[in-house]
Amino acid sequence: MKEKSAKNKDLVKFLNVEKETVSRWVHNRQQPPLNTLNKIAEFLRVDIRDLLNPSDWSNSEVEEFRREVKEK
Repeated sequence: MKEKSAKNKDLVKFLNVEKETVSRWVHNRQQPPLNTLNKIAEFLRVDIRDLLNPSDWSNSEVEEFRREVKEK
């Protein structure tokens, strides 16, 4: 939110939530529901995908699991 010059208290007012709720989101102790995440993106004027951590599947074990299941 710093990059957008937004303050927690502004988001609290916009979303009509408790300041502790926003604090938990900011400190990554809790994640907002998807519809709220969309409202946060609107408030910050960013794409909702910018608020999510990028997926890194380079160490995924899914393919190995699929091979094992297929072989059985």
